[in-house]
Amino acid sequence: MLENIEEKLKKKNTILFSRESECLQELIFLIQQQNHRTLVLWAFECIKVPLKTLERKYSEEFRAQNAFEICQRWARGEEKMPAAKRAILECHAVCKEINDKSDIALYHAIGQGLSTIHVETHAIGLPIYELSAIVFSHKEDYEIKVKEKIEFYKRKIDECKEKVDRSDLKWAGFLMKDKSNKEKLLALKEIDN
Repeated sequence: MLENIEEKLKKKNTILFSRESECLQELIFLIQQQNHRTLVLWAFECIKVPLKTLERKYSEEFRAQNAFEICQRWARGEEKMPAAKRAILECHAVCKEINDKSDIALYHAIGQGLSTIHVETHAIGLPIYELSAIVFSHKEDYEIKVKEKIEFYKRKIDECKEKVDRSDLKWAGFLMKDKSNKEKLLALKEIDN
């Protein structure tokens, strides 16, 4: 299931998973079946874990939390995309200022997750980076931790699917339009090629 990880670690890769990773195929399929709002809610829920981890370690660093708050407002229609895009880029920029591979991957996971608001194809970036962080921080027992995290992602999708249309959640107009899932369209395009 995690056949290429050791090879990527030896090569000192910073991203250890991809859309082609066998262990992510079921999750990708689930992502392809969801509407945009469900994936945004899922990303928000999943981001809370790495956000707390980074806040404990970098108590003076607020760019990831700021991006999260701005993107929550964007998803509600209370903020415009340019402000959210700047905040997401600032979250990614933290990576240039730190050296810990795991933490760098977590900041990228948050940025990718928040970018899900823009388009569904960013959703898989959250696990790609967060799972890489898990491997970097749990070198001895990462396989179990990665499998547990993938199960967590799948459970969260189911939970978010159930609560996405609750009346207490406010959504921006562009998220209320149920369009074709871009992740699914990407997969169909790859099949045609």
